[in-house]
This record gives sequence, structure tokens and C-alpha cells, in this order.
Amino acid sequence: MTDETPETAAGAEPVIHGTLETIEGRPALRFSHSLAHSVQRVWQAVSVPAELGSWFPAAVDWTPAVGETFDVGGSTLEVTAVEPGQRLAWIYAGQPQSFDLAVEGDGCRLTFTHVIDDHAPAAQTATGWETYLSRLEPHLDGEDITEEVAHERWAETHERYAELFGVDPAPGRLFAAALRAGKH
Repeated sequence: MTDETPETAAGAEPVIHGTLETIEGRPALRFSHSLAHSVQRVWQAVSVPAELGSWFPAAVDWTPAVGETFDVGGSTLEVTAVEPGQRLAWIYAGQPQSFDLAVEGDGCRLTFTHVIDDHAPAAQTATGWETYLSRLEPHLDGEDITEEVAHERWAETHERYAELFGVDPAPGRLFAAALRAGKH
């Protein structure tokens, strides 16, 4: 099992540390971040559609409740676990994803896990999640970080993950070029 963490890039703000692991024989991305907010506040941010829409790539109009299903971008999302204040899990397009929360001092430790199908897009996917997860703490602090601002360091972050995970950076570079051209 790989358990590698990117370090802060020169001159950059600290990053949310993503790791590439193996879960049940499949590659998985895991991000763990300490937040200076209560578990209840973080739970609200990860489970309430209006809050998710402020920082997450997509928000669904869910309760959430186990067994709920939605069409999101042409793929099915099914909620698989809801333990308020502890765990919210779903399967999207056949890939399990989850938020796990735990009390940590006066704040909360948030762990986001995404089980993927293939190592090839690991760097691109990790960069996307890091980009969106980097918007969570400012959101909790009452600030709005736009997608444009959040994506400013996408290319640098992607290169770091590609090197760390030992994957071909070319597909992510093409994505970054399309991002800069406004095609994504």
C-alpha cells in the first residue's frame, strides 16, 4: 500500500495532504485535514445541499438518507451511509466516496476518501479534490473562494501529484490546458 503525502510547494500555502492507497484491491485517494470548526459545523457543510454548492464540485438535493439515488452529470449517485456528525458515504459512477469526521481538540478532523478505478488518473483526480477541499475551510470561515481562484495552482499541484504517485502527467496537462482555455 502506498501512503505518500505531498509537501508544501515552495512559496505556497500548506496543502490538504492527499495520499494514494489501496482499498479492497482498488486505488483510493484519501485526504485528511484538521479544521478549526466543530464536528457539527463541518457536518452541516458536507451534508446540506446549499452549503455543498458553495465549495464542493456538485451539490445534490438530498436529505441525505441511505438508499437515496440521484442522476448527477449522467451518472448515478447512491447514498450508502449516513451517520450524522461521523460519516457520509455514497457511490458515484461505481466509485465509493465518503466524508468521515472526528473530534480533534476543539475542532474536527475531516477525512475524504475516493476509491477510483485506475491509477492512471490519480494525479488529475487528486488535484481536483485538493482544489475543491481547499475551498472548505474558507467557506466555514464565511469566505467565498471562487472556482477560478481555487484552480489557479492546478497545474503545479497536478505536477506534484503526478511525480509523487508515479503516473503519466500528460492527461492532466491536457486537462490543465483546457482549463486555462476555459473549456472545463
